[in-house]
Amino acid sequence: MSAFDVAALARAARAAQPAVAALDGTARGALIRAMARCIRDAQASILAANAEDLARAQAAGQGAALRDRLRLDPARIEAIARALEEIAAQPEVLGQVTRRETRPNGLVVERVRIPLGLVAMIYEARPNVTAEAAALCLKAGNAVLLRGGSEARASNAALAHCLHAALREAGLPDAAVGVITDPAREHVLALLRLEELVDLAIPRGGEGLIRFVAEHARVPVIKHYKGVCHLYVDAGADLDSALALLIDGKTSRPAVCNAIETLLVHAAIAPAFLPRAIAALRARGVEVRGCEHTRGYDAGIRPAGEDDYAAEFLDLILAVRVVDDLDAALAHIARYGSDHTEVIVTRDEAAAARFVAGTRSAAVMVNASSRFNDGGELGLGAEIGISTTRLHAYGPMGAEALTIERYVVRGSGQVRHPR
Repeated sequence: MSAFDVAALARAARAAQPAVAALDGTARGALIRAMARCIRDAQASILAANAEDLARAQAAGQGAALRDRLRLDPARIEAIARALEEIAAQPEVLGQVTRRETRPNGLVVERVRIPLGLVAMIYEARPNVTAEAAALCLKAGNAVLLRGGSEARASNAALAHCLHAALREAGLPDAAVGVITDPAREHVLALLRLEELVDLAIPRGGEGLIRFVAEHARVPVIKHYKGVCHLYVDAGADLDSALALLIDGKTSRPAVCNAIETLLVHAAIAPAFLPRAIAALRARGVEVRGCEHTRGYDAGIRPAGEDDYAAEFLDLILAVRVVDDLDAALAHIARYGSDHTEVIVTRDEAAAARFVAGTRSAAVMVNASSRFNDGGELGLGAEIGISTTRLHAYGPMGAEALTIERYVVRGSGQVRHPR
């Protein structure tokens, strides 16, 4: 596919967007439910396509983390379909008046939600993004251009076939969900230069992809960056709860961006907590890398270096540090964190309040697993990603985050007189 083809695809998507926005909420919901139905009906062909991708990834020596993100099974396909149905059932966001006031001169000033326009989604590995990003964009009245990675090309094509079938059933053009099928990086460059056509680019994937998009884009970008997520066990923590949150955050699905990568433990509670934690982690196959204090509890622990504390392992590896107090934990997070998710375990409400106020990440969890920083778990149905860019959207992005607010001013002939 040439750069001209990418531009043509973008022009077609932009031309299709008004038809999406013109649908009422009921019709857009029906469209997204039809997509869910088609995905369920096409399960066998989607799984066959995914098996091709997995075999190719295995032959190429891709790591377990990428293969886990790539893998589909009947349960994951059903989860995609359910996510689409949840998106369809959510309240309408378009046309929502978020603020209304009457000025002294009688003007009624409203702020009203409208679509962004054309969203470019650039992502790696996760086939579910194909369906969920499309559904969220359509729910918000946008068109979308999807550029998935080469590792998931067969899975993405099979899912896109379902999306296009539902669009045609609704009388809408396939172009409302454009798909760039050639994964060559030159086409990403071409896409990122279409500032007259693309209203927002969202990269979701590894650090290399995010940096490439941010460095080359001429269009606005919201980064969905890596998750160097911390769990801090405060002096006032319940140890059983801390252990449960650690195990869930690290081992339930280590290859996702909301998994715990670093454990911070208050020195006062370390003697009671760390031996239990180390044993529980080792029993689940987790490699522990620790500071000198941590290694004092187990000489077999590998020393943790600067790179470990800055790492998004996406694997059964955990960096551990014992800190003197809450301030030291906050200083560590400020230095190594990626503005994704932080967790505090404590029974001290004042400590919890200080932790919340002292971190700047997109999500802060108090006595709850990091794994809850997810659009589906937080009531969005699904997410187009977790924004770590401090713009209009921060944290999990649902349909509302794919709209903008504009002013609508209603008057009765008022004029502004010169002063």
